Amino acid sequence: MRRALILPVLLLAACAARPAAEVTMQARSSAMGSVALPPMADQQPTLTAPLHGNADLARNFLDLEFQMESGRRLSVLTRFETPVTVALAGAAPPQAAAELQRVVARMRAEAGLDIHTAAAGSQANITIEFIPRRTLTRAAPTAACFVVPNVSSFAEYRSHRNDMLTDWSRLTRRERAAIFVPTDTSPQEVRDCFHEELAQALGPLNDLYRLTDSVFNDDNFNAVLTPFDMLMLRIHYAPDLHSGMTEAEVAARLPAILARLNPAGIGQPPTVAAIGPHEWTEAVEATFGPKGGKHRAVAAQRMLAIARAQGWHDVRLGLALYAVGRSQLGHDPQAAVLALTEARRVYDTLPGAEVHVAHVDMQLAAIALKSGQPQQAIAFADHAIPVARQSQNAALAATLMLIKARALESMGQTEAARALHLDAAPLARYGFGSDKQMRERIAEIAALDARDGA
Repeated sequence: MRRALILPVLLLAACAARPAAEVTMQARSSAMGSVALPPMADQQPTLTAPLHGNADLARNFLDLEFQMESGRRLSVLTRFETPVTVALAGAAPPQAAAELQRVVARMRAEAGLDIHTAAAGSQANITIEFIPRRTLTRAAPTAACFVVPNVSSFAEYRSHRNDMLTDWSRLTRRERAAIFVPTDTSPQEVRDCFHEELAQALGPLNDLYRLTDSVFNDDNFNAVLTPFDMLMLRIHYAPDLHSGMTEAEVAARLPAILARLNPAGIGQPPTVAAIGPHEWTEAVEATFGPKGGKHRAVAAQRMLAIARAQGWHDVRLGLALYAVGRSQLGHDPQAAVLALTEARRVYDTLPGAEVHVAHVDMQLAAIALKSGQPQQAIAFADHAIPVARQSQNAALAATLMLIKARALESMGQTEAARALHLDAAPLARYGFGSDKQMRERIAEIAALDARDGA
């Protein structure tokens, strides 16, 4: 499922759409003062497609395939053994059909899947039903959207939600699944739900916090399916495999499959760290969940303690530092900057983590704006905007552009700021959902401006 509790792009606003998007900047606080921010490099980031060794790919594939997010083990591989059809149902928003066509076309082209869309409302292997958010929240409080096996509607799911019918661990092959998406959300969230939930309806059921360039990671930094994700789907549907195979049987066939699909990864030494204790997941959920204040700060410190105790130097350490930085913003901005800067340093060493750096840069740009350093805010925004655009994260790109526009206004460059507002508008409508929400975001960012602080 795509969790509602970790949406790093929506961290500035008190009036964001859901608890995950709470304030991390106290908009009218005068406590920010003069904050020492790290220097910015002049060069633009270079987006890279990380090269994975086959030993790491095999370990990641097995951990994604044979374990659930809850930690439960799965005894056999399951997949659709026939061509797959996907249909929309319910009150689908106008853009939904086009978004579905795009992701299905990518899955055919990049993962080699035999998958096609069907007419809305028709019988299909996978049904994507749109449901009011309040109804979904009652069914799954922490999920933005989720997928269920062996049903084709929300009514059918409610009838069988406590049955073995909807238990993934009881499957021996996949024949039907339903994805539930909120009707009252932004176009970007609809797209993101399509990407992650459709991928999990078809392939791996687990998420791994250690993954950098993947949507199969509950940190939600990656918004759309990556080349890594498409490779996982391609392996999942390799002709060498079939439903009902055990982990040992799949593991025995992976070297030949990976040699064929990823020849450049042959012979590279393994680097993947273990999944880690379940306490890590609990700490993440507490840190980014609906409870704020001291509860969040304590949970963030627990994340960092676990990451250091496990000896992690991957995205999990970066996420822990990012969480600590967020938790400090309201009462110790300088400590927040130190933690965010360290998170940025960790992410910057990891291939494929450019979008993670961009999320940190957004937070640092907001701090710079609030502390009266508009040029520094512009530098962070300029570094991150190309990455946000290329990673197809409209909400992140629009937020960065609006921060930069406000910084330009504070420097008296009103025409440049107005032009940037116009450029950001289409991205903001897609990422936030409406002109009203775009105006609210503009007002929130304006409230960060140090000139308006009391």
